[in-house]
Amino acid sequence: MKFSDGYWMLRPGVQAVHPVEVLDVTEEDGSLVVVAPGHPVRRRGDLLKGPVVTIGLSSPMPDVIGVTLTHFQGEVDRGPRFELADDGGASVRTHHDDEAVTLTSGELSVRVSREDSWRVDFEAGGRVLTSSDSRAAGFMTTPDGHFVREQLDLGVGEVVYGLGERFGPLVKNGQVVDVWNADGGTNSEQAYKNVPFYLSSAGYGVFVDHPGAVSFEVGSENVTRVQFSVEGQSLRYFVIHGPTPKEVLRKYTALTGRPALPPAWSFGLWLSTSFTTSYDEETVSGFVDGMAERGIPLSVFHFDCFWMREFHWCDFTWDPRTFPDPEGMLTRLKARGLRVCVWINPYIAQASPLFAEGAAAGYLLRKPNGDVWQGDQWQPGMALVDFTHPAAREWYAAALEGLLDQGVDCFKTDFGERVPTDVVWFDGSDPQRMHNYYSLLYNRTVFDLLERRRGTGDAVVFARSATAGAQAFPVHWGGDCESTFEAMAESLRGGLSLGASGFGFWSHDIGGFEGTPDAGLFKRWIAFGLLSSHSRLHGSSSYRVPWVFDEESVDVLRTFTRLKASLMPYLYEAARQAHTEGVPVMRAMALEFPGDPACTHLERQYLLGGDLLVAPVFSADGDVSYYVPDGTWTRFLTGEQVGGPRWVRERCGYSEVPLLVRPGAVVPVGAVDDRPDYDYAEGVTLRAYALADGARVTTTVPAPTGETAAVFEVSREADVVRVRAEGATGNWRLLLVGVGSVAGAAGGEVTETELGVLVHCAGTDLVVSLRSG
Repeated sequence: MKFSDGYWMLRPGVQAVHPVEVLDVTEEDGSLVVVAPGHPVRRRGDLLKGPVVTIGLSSPMPDVIGVTLTHFQGEVDRGPRFELADDGGASVRTHHDDEAVTLTSGELSVRVSREDSWRVDFEAGGRVLTSSDSRAAGFMTTPDGHFVREQLDLGVGEVVYGLGERFGPLVKNGQVVDVWNADGGTNSEQAYKNVPFYLSSAGYGVFVDHPGAVSFEVGSENVTRVQFSVEGQSLRYFVIHGPTPKEVLRKYTALTGRPALPPAWSFGLWLSTSFTTSYDEETVSGFVDGMAERGIPLSVFHFDCFWMREFHWCDFTWDPRTFPDPEGMLTRLKARGLRVCVWINPYIAQASPLFAEGAAAGYLLRKPNGDVWQGDQWQPGMALVDFTHPAAREWYAAALEGLLDQGVDCFKTDFGERVPTDVVWFDGSDPQRMHNYYSLLYNRTVFDLLERRRGTGDAVVFARSATAGAQAFPVHWGGDCESTFEAMAESLRGGLSLGASGFGFWSHDIGGFEGTPDAGLFKRWIAFGLLSSHSRLHGSSSYRVPWVFDEESVDVLRTFTRLKASLMPYLYEAARQAHTEGVPVMRAMALEFPGDPACTHLERQYLLGGDLLVAPVFSADGDVSYYVPDGTWTRFLTGEQVGGPRWVRERCGYSEVPLLVRPGAVVPVGAVDDRPDYDYAEGVTLRAYALADGARVTTTVPAPTGETAAVFEVSREADVVRVRAEGATGNWRLLLVGVGSVAGAAGGEVTETELGVLVHCAGTDLVVSLRSG
């Protein structure tokens, strides 16, 4: 939201108050409160008027400092509020004298100057990260209301990422971002998943602790500042010190919540009925049989909206005309080794029997006059479940429980963005603050049920709407995109932006949702889809089984589905990192290479985990350009080496995609390629790439249940490579790529392959002698 008219003036009707000096400081329990009048105090009479800006400084954990700006303290906090951690381990240090007021937490300090001009500096590592100076913070009164505003400086070359799943440029500089969930597709400024957190290239992040509408001006109203504002009397934000981008995300997710670990089976291929297509059990069985006959491993089958009767969404009852024997059908599907997902949303159409039941019990959202809020935009006469009502949550979960009893494994939690504000919530929450927060309550209700019924580690949803904290309930997918290369690229931008906002797992509709892709686009999207954290074939009015496009699509899908399954020892360890550290599986290049300025704006390639570079092909002819960072990288599929730093242009076939391995990486590759959940340690191949002299790499192989199955330490000294294995109880192999030939191996048998030298081992120690020269 813009308040100024250029640099010098305010817009018509806008009045501003800014803190100008420190008048008083109080300290309590490791926090500081600074009283700063909005006018100079030169004589006693100046103490008889306001406004006064009250600034609270505190820290919930090391390297995280909270700032609260308040005008009138009598404003009632009606909620909701983000649930934030406070580990009590900040060891806050405070100091105030005639020069400044300072609070320090870990390596991060905030310093409020008491000298001539107003200035607040955030400092770490001997440098100023960002500042709020004269005319930055304050209260802005407009014809539409009272707002609290802050502006933090942007340094030369500093760029900003995050703010949720946004489909425009990955770098947010120059953009106006309104944090307000909307069902706007993937080609507009609106977003399904709005997160009031941004990540700066200068080694810090900023989280605005406000669940409602937050307006960001990222180098837009003032080109050297990030501005954020909220309506009301108070604003709280946290500055989070890294210094690296991944460290910022670790600390941000420690504050707001880390993702649960999705079950291993969810990383396999999901196939959908699609949305408005005709389908019944015969159609579903035909799809499943067709995939099996063509050797394409399938993990999850998804039933979209029309598994229920029209106008009855959601009554959670199978349409008896199409699915007369749902229990039998689900039993037959599960006998094929499949998991089952069904579509749901939080809206109850008035034709559903649950409408009258929920209205009578007070479980549906109401207008101020007591009427049930209703609309016709999605389902005739639909209402919303009031998830602020504990009994309503139990009622909704109980309806889903019947589906779990039938054999359903998980839910696609669609919608949750179209939440009205002219309503009254059961718990008295402020309707503006609840608009975005509703998505968190909705998905938590479903996810908690799945964890309770299936156990921790076996719960997964496929969610569209989200806000800060909702990363705890994976997986999230990109929403309704078109079937074009442009939409494929905007989807990737959205996923990378969401990853920079603390979300660890993300997916998208292979081939696009709206429209029908041609065979070329579909095949290009397959590689991108299977080299994402989660992979789903889904469309709107057309099927997404590969043989409806062409036979080559079958081959391409088989190739990349099996490739992903073989990469599960590597991918599931990346998933565990997302769960324990908050670092996303799919990472913008700037997250991994913050010191490389060439990576700053890259948005058409990414790191899958920490060691695999993926550059999807966004053209029908296969032309692709991508950047290779410093070092000797290796093509995963061919073993060819590619030196960086440099740009590469090439043309790829449909079964090809630039997939490069980081220099010095040891990538565990599984012995199974027809399912995502298997014993990753049994028969695992450790692919060691261009190990340098003196290298020592620890590679952890997880179990599909989430525990550690084996740990391998691979080291090289001159012409000797050693491997020590802990927990490896079966056969495993070492593949040396890019290190020359082998003179011999103690503890293993050597064979030659096209990719490199392969050493078979069944013990815990291996010593390989490289042939000099």
